[in-house]
Amino acid sequence: MSFLGEFDHLKIKLQDVKLATDDFGRTKLIGRGGFGQVYKGELSLPNGRKMVAFKRLDRRLGQGNPEFYKEIMMLSKYKHENLVSLMHYCIEDDEMILVYEYASRGSLDRYIGDANLTWSQRLKICVGVARALNFLHDPTETHQRLIHRDIKSSNILLDDKWTPKVSDFGLSKAGPANQLHTYVFSNAVGTPGYCDPLYFETGFLSKESDVYSFGVVLFELMCGKMCFEYQNGRLTQILVNNWRKCYEENRLDEIVFRDIKKQMQSDSLSTFSRVAYRCINKSREERPTMAEVVKELEIALEQQVSFVVKSLNLFINELKRRHNIYIYIYIYRRFIRILKRKQI
Repeated sequence: MSFLGEFDHLKIKLQDVKLATDDFGRTKLIGRGGFGQVYKGELSLPNGRKMVAFKRLDRRLGQGNPEFYKEIMMLSKYKHENLVSLMHYCIEDDEMILVYEYASRGSLDRYIGDANLTWSQRLKICVGVARALNFLHDPTETHQRLIHRDIKSSNILLDDKWTPKVSDFGLSKAGPANQLHTYVFSNAVGTPGYCDPLYFETGFLSKESDVYSFGVVLFELMCGKMCFEYQNGRLTQILVNNWRKCYEENRLDEIVFRDIKKQMQSDSLSTFSRVAYRCINKSREERPTMAEVVKELEIALEQQVSFVVKSLNLFINELKRRHNIYIYIYIYRRFIRILKRKQI
C-alpha cells in the first residue's frame, strides 16, 4: 500500500519474526483475540535485544486489512504513556503482523478476580486508562478525536510495573478536532457487555460510548468479576444491569469484591462507585466526560493513599509508644519496600 510509505522505517522481515517466535511455536504463544494470535519473542534492536509481542492477523476471525492498516496509522500518530506502542510491522507472503512493546503481565482481565491485585493498584490502573482515553477524546492541533469502540479489560495491557496500556485500535473511529461533539454513524461493533446499548440500538457512535465501556471496566475491578457469565461456551448473563440496580438501591455492599473489601477506604469507594455509575448511565447526556472521570478517579486514589499512610502512621506510633523498637524498624523497612513497588 502506497500510503504506508511514511511507515517504511517500521517494517521488518518475516524471517526475523519467525526467528524470534520459533516459527510461531506454541511455547511462544501468549494470547488470542479478535485479530488473531499473539506471540512473544526477542528482536535485535539498535539498543540491544528486546522482548516484544507479535500480533498475527487471522482473517478467519473477521478482521482484515482495514484493521491492520488502521492500527499502524493510529498508533503511529497517537503517543501516550498509557497507550500501547507500535514498534514494527511485517507484510510478507500472506502474513500481516503487528509488533508491539511487550506487556509482561498480560491483560487486565486476568486479574479482575485476583485478590492479590490491591484496591490501590486497581485505582492506579483506572487512572492510567482514564488519562489515555481523555487524551484520545480531547483533540488538539496535532490529532483528531479518536473513539476506541472496543474498551474492555482484555484490551488493557499491564507492564512489569502494573502500568496500563490501552491496546487494539483496529475498530477505532476518528472524528474532526474542531467540534465539541463527534457523532459517527456506523454498524455497531464491540463486545457484549461492554458495548454502549444506545450505540448498539441506533448505530450512532460518540465518545460517550467509550465512557460507557470504561464504566463497565470500573465495575469489574470494583466487583472482582467480569461483566458477563458463560456456561458451556455460551453467554448466559450480562451483569451490568444488575450492578446498576444495586447502586441505585444502595446495595453496593452486595456486589463489592469481598476479598479486598477491607482494604477499601469508604470515601475512596464512594467516589469511585459514583463515577463508575455515571459512566454506565443509560442516557449519554448524563455520562461524564473523560476529563471528569480522570479527576474523580484521582480523588479516589488520593483518598485511598491518605488512608493507608494514616493507618500505618497510627500503627507505628502505637509501636513507638510501647517502645517496641525492633518491630518499628521492621514495619518501617517493609513500608519503604511497598512504596518502592508502588503498591499503595
